[in-house]
Amino acid sequence: MTDYAIGDIQGCFDRLLDVLAKVDFSPSRDRLWVAGDLINRGPDSLATLRHIEAMGSSAVVVLGNHDLHLLAVALGGHKPKAKDTLADILGAPDHDRLIEWLRQQNICVYDGDRQLFMAHAGLPHIWSVEQARAHGRELEAVIRGPGAGEYFRQMYGNFPACWDDRLSGMERWRMITNYFTRMRFIAADGTLELATKEAAGKAPEGFAPWFRYPRNDDVKVIFGHWAALEGQTGSDRFIGLDTGCVWGGVLTMMDLDTGERIHCDC
Repeated sequence: MTDYAIGDIQGCFDRLLDVLAKVDFSPSRDRLWVAGDLINRGPDSLATLRHIEAMGSSAVVVLGNHDLHLLAVALGGHKPKAKDTLADILGAPDHDRLIEWLRQQNICVYDGDRQLFMAHAGLPHIWSVEQARAHGRELEAVIRGPGAGEYFRQMYGNFPACWDDRLSGMERWRMITNYFTRMRFIAADGTLELATKEAAGKAPEGFAPWFRYPRNDDVKVIFGHWAALEGQTGSDRFIGLDTGCVWGGVLTMMDLDTGERIHCDC
């Protein structure tokens, strides 16, 4: 069995098939870690979602901001945005099953044997792996629970901007959501700066890329979300896999055993 990790697919279904074919991927033998943003902005979100769902336990999926946006439209009453490509999913005959499957996916995952952690936007330096996993499980319970509709109605927002253990309710869950699915630049105290989307060298004053802060562990972090990085973090332990497929870049998959990166032009 070979484990692979793949960056933001965003509905680029044909490119997904191309990159899987390059390694002769088989769900009966291999496993695919999907770093979030399975859907939206690309040409075939429905086929992408169906394909990953059909992999069953061979797909290890974390939710990205675009995946949560689909759930917010489907369950929270939000309107699709002008650039969304979600209509095929929302109008599909298996819409309810796909939405329910998406709700059951992870916010973060951790393989302790290999010291691998995956979340869509990364792992903030203010949390240990154990704290991050606990916060992820807390948010997963909300998304899967009877109060999911209310969560998705109030999910959007940049406030609060910094973690505090005393946070509760929607403010706490929004903060966890933003760390795991929207984070790029962060301050030493954990304050997020969510407006800037440029490359790592364009940090606003007082902020730095989240992966530039020291950690007291040896964990390797797989993430997507930040296409402007073009997969470059300057560190082998922070594995950026969003290489802007939907924007005309490449779709990137990594062999987690060898570290080899497999690309498909988009």
